[in-house]
Amino acid sequence: MVKIAIVDDDIDIIDAVSLILKNKGIEVVSATNTKDGFELIERERPDLVLLDVMMEEPDDGFFLAMKLRNMGFEKPILLLTSIAKVSGYDFGVSEYLPVDEFLEKPIKSDVLLDIINKYLGKK
Repeated sequence: MVKIAIVDDDIDIIDAVSLILKNKGIEVVSATNTKDGFELIERERPDLVLLDVMMEEPDDGFFLAMKLRNMGFEKPILLLTSIAKVSGYDFGVSEYLPVDEFLEKPIKSDVLLDIINKYLGKK
């Protein structure tokens, strides 16, 4: 069974995304902060990570993504965040940001599932 980790400080986002994923037969594990998120990902080794950027600090998700990559985590990391709307900056994947996709909240469930399936190699 596919396992996806969600790290987001907004429990409503975790609940909504979890419901969408579980309805597709995907196992979901989650954490509401970067410390717990790191430990969860290290322990559970999910197939894909959905990661918020702004949690306790405005850039927590960026640092967690870098920490995961530095420890050798090679599975897809998708940033699911509203930072561009809040900050006014247009962020995206770059050589300095070790993630696979940058997705802006809110996102339609079918779009999110299509992107997740792309990274999991499903149609």
